[in-house]
Amino acid sequence: MNAGSCYHIYNRGINKQPIFFQEDNYVYFLQQFKKYLGAHVKVLAYCLMPNHFHFFLRIEHQEALCSQVTNLNVVEKAFKDFFISYAKAVNKRYDRTGGLFQYKFKRKEVEDIHHYTWLTYYLHNNPVKAGLCLLPGDWKFSSYNAYITDKETMIAKEEVLSWFGGIEQFVLFHRSNIEADVNYKVFEELYIRL
Repeated sequence: MNAGSCYHIYNRGINKQPIFFQEDNYVYFLQQFKKYLGAHVKVLAYCLMPNHFHFFLRIEHQEALCSQVTNLNVVEKAFKDFFISYAKAVNKRYDRTGGLFQYKFKRKEVEDIHHYTWLTYYLHNNPVKAGLCLLPGDWKFSSYNAYITDKETMIAKEEVLSWFGGIEQFVLFHRSNIEADVNYKVFEELYIRL
């Protein structure tokens, strides 16, 4: 992972099983994310689903390897520690054992503004496509509502809204594409289906 580069980071539960069991699990997951990765990344968008999650983020600075043994840089190590801490908490709380996540984590570099806007839409529309809600704003566990309210947030709100031309265009882009479902299947096939 390179400083200044943007990535789509995602993972799902082992055997597609849930990774979030109650509402406070989502909250704790975001708290742990901020604790372990807040100093290393800028969050552009995110969506947490019952059995998987997505983060769209930019690496803020280049980090050296933690050690020659692990061959992980500081950001990769922070991700590893974050996932381990969350899995341990879930295992302890729900009296379960074993792995929680399918993979270490997956990542794809995101390199152009067109991809930025469609990935943001894709993440926010994920719960709509899954039938969990009717509109992105109905889902509590994504960054969508952070863009349209004045509440303090960990996301790079102004930067992302500028890609869309402001808040009105951000809302219109999401609404018009949900209504028409334009290019979603094409984007999904090109990109990823969890």
